[in-house]
Amino acid sequence: MVKICCIGAGYVGGPTMAVIALKCPSIEVAVVDISVSRINAWNSDQLPIYEPGLDGVVKQCRGKNLFFSTDVEKHVREADIVFVSVNTPTKTRGLGAGKAADLTYWESAARMIADVSKSDKIVVEKSTVPVKTAEAIEKILTHNSKGIKFQILSNPEFLAEGTAIDDLFNPDRVLIGGRETPEGNKAVQALKAVYAHWVPEERILTTNLWSAELSKLAANAFLAQRISSVNAMSALCEATGADVTQVSYAVGKDTRIGPKFLNASVGFGGSCFQKDILNLVYICECNGLPEVAEYWKQVIKINDYQKNRFVNRVVASMFNTVSNKKIAILGFAFKKDTGDTRETPAIDVCKGLLGDKARVSIYDPQVTEDQIQRDLTMNKFDWDHPLHLQPMSPTTVKQVTCVWDAYEATKDAHGICILTEWDEFKTLDFKKIYDNMQKPAFVFDGRNIVNVDQLREIGFIVYSIGKPLDPWLKDMPAVA
Repeated sequence: MVKICCIGAGYVGGPTMAVIALKCPSIEVAVVDISVSRINAWNSDQLPIYEPGLDGVVKQCRGKNLFFSTDVEKHVREADIVFVSVNTPTKTRGLGAGKAADLTYWESAARMIADVSKSDKIVVEKSTVPVKTAEAIEKILTHNSKGIKFQILSNPEFLAEGTAIDDLFNPDRVLIGGRETPEGNKAVQALKAVYAHWVPEERILTTNLWSAELSKLAANAFLAQRISSVNAMSALCEATGADVTQVSYAVGKDTRIGPKFLNASVGFGGSCFQKDILNLVYICECNGLPEVAEYWKQVIKINDYQKNRFVNRVVASMFNTVSNKKIAILGFAFKKDTGDTRETPAIDVCKGLLGDKARVSIYDPQVTEDQIQRDLTMNKFDWDHPLHLQPMSPTTVKQVTCVWDAYEATKDAHGICILTEWDEFKTLDFKKIYDNMQKPAFVFDGRNIVNVDQLREIGFIVYSIGKPLDPWLKDMPAVA
């Protein structure tokens, strides 16, 4: 029986291994992590992450050929294939701070694998890593190998949160990069055989190590660039009276461009886009390519600009101050159908409003108050470091309340900011909401999900990103 072990029970490791276990009943899969609370959650009825469809997959396989354990060394020792899915946060200090990836956790995982291994192993990079990480890992493993042979493969994940299980069941492609040697090819074939249980062979792509590593960064950079491009256009649409939805629909009809990732919004979030682009920028700088680095930096700058522009629009519309005004925040996760708040635009928007002394009332169907408070008290990039390095009991931000109902959040509010495109926000009774708000009542739609005309008929003053401005807003220019 082939044994697989995955180090790291997070958003990548957990779902990926659960699907491998489901699709390959003849393979034993162990997911290991040093976090006892996280492993306990994986073994309970309340999984540590929310992802549609994940619950059913885990419960079908858990205890049969899928195991979650804190006994890291035992499972690594017994495995034929070891996936490494540990954090690669952005460095917060030292060389490359604010851009380079911090490989501390990767390196300690590699040293541990070398220490405990008694048989040859295939080691698979699953977390996003900078180009040439495999070379560093290879050096650590071979210099500590005690005669055991290791093959390093790069198998980046291309999951989208909210649809991860569907993405795993039916991937666009599975990418496997390995050394172009007989041993390297053999290792690539071994991993290919796992995915071949359910992925058509033409969708399993094989490349050299460096191409696989760079493909992941490139894919995320291209996706983020599309969002920044349409968001840059949204600012121009507001200035000229064009409608960004109409513009992006027309642009997306060009088959060379296509319609995906062309929705204007308050900005992109998630654990990968910003981190991977900063990483790409750092790699470009290290390789003497400052113009290329500058090009990718601009994608992040536009994203930050979009969040600032949104906050400025809110404050400017409300007589240039939100001090002591109640602002309802609908949605805190970075996108719908996930509880993930990493790099969510909501953090920057809330901090911007709090900086102007607003009182903020937040409702999100999947994010806990503890998580929201932690996000609002944490420094940038700290979220990606282990929990024990984060503030354990967040100092509560006194101007923030978290409620479990959109109507409670909006009661007596001066304005509403929609920051996540949860389906339930499209069907709210806005007449009821309007009646319970302070007047004039504002809606700032950061996701373009409301019917602007209907809301204006009710009496709201509405700002929708990239749409022709409400006459009220034209008289109150936002200084960006």
